Amino acid sequence: MTIALGTPGVDELDEAVGALREWQHEGSPMQLHSGDLGWNYRFGIAETAAVIRTWSRDGRILAVGMLDEPTVLRMTVAPDAFRDEELARRLVEDMVLPERGVLPAGHVAVEAPVGLLLHELLTEEGWGVDEPWTPLFRDLTEPVKDPGVRIEVIGPGQADGFAEVIRSAFNSTRFTAERWHVLASGSPYADARSLGAYDDQGNLASVITVWSAGPGKPGLIEPMGTHQGYRLRGFGTAICVAAAAALRAMGSSSARVCTLSSNVGGVATYKAAGFQAMPEIGDRIRVGLRLSGAAVQLPDTHW
Repeated sequence: MTIALGTPGVDELDEAVGALREWQHEGSPMQLHSGDLGWNYRFGIAETAAVIRTWSRDGRILAVGMLDEPTVLRMTVAPDAFRDEELARRLVEDMVLPERGVLPAGHVAVEAPVGLLLHELLTEEGWGVDEPWTPLFRDLTEPVKDPGVRIEVIGPGQADGFAEVIRSAFNSTRFTAERWHVLASGSPYADARSLGAYDDQGNLASVITVWSAGPGKPGLIEPMGTHQGYRLRGFGTAICVAAAAALRAMGSSSARVCTLSSNVGGVATYKAAGFQAMPEIGDRIRVGLRLSGAAVQLPDTHW
């Protein structure tokens, strides 16, 4: 048996999304989620397919990766393949050799869930660990309290407002209403909702998109942002509470999000919304090529 590396065509992308949905389960570590691929649809389905990598054996997908930036690979594997030595060694080989088209030469980073044999092999290859991220989980067994502000589902008529808040929140000029429309037209968005929190004058203050992986599975928040003019006024906490309620209504067992540990305000916002911080994690990087924040201070083109 051999491991085959592939890049799906547009008509094959749903298979990778489906694999990620299937692999989400309670008790699993923070990992690449079907919603991560769904959020990438804002660039277009062809552009999304081009940054996806799959590793398969006998026609079954065992691992899925997404180039979130040209030099950052976010990836996970099937739950029963976390310790699969053949797969882990092939993954390392593909990540190390630029000609494989997984990661280029130079500054590279890999985000992978805790527990993969891959981590041990990367350590043997001399890879280090970059700055820490904090995963946050919220159990959705019990009903979620009212967020205390007006919450509305974002539809086509509110796409401009959603885009404006995202641009302000992430100090970017790139995200547009058109990108939201492209995002919402993607097949993963059938299991997603965009929400907005409004002030007393009807102004959109904070937005969020949530992604279900199906009933009984963890859901994902990606992204959440508050307009700069509304920070420190409780709207970030309120929209996160609303996100938890939306995911619960969609059948999700929990809500998940991950943010840089240095984003103290973001971590505090999620905690105030009932999320529990889990042990910190870090991307794997080649020693001597520390990204020093460059991988997470996203370029304007990313949004």
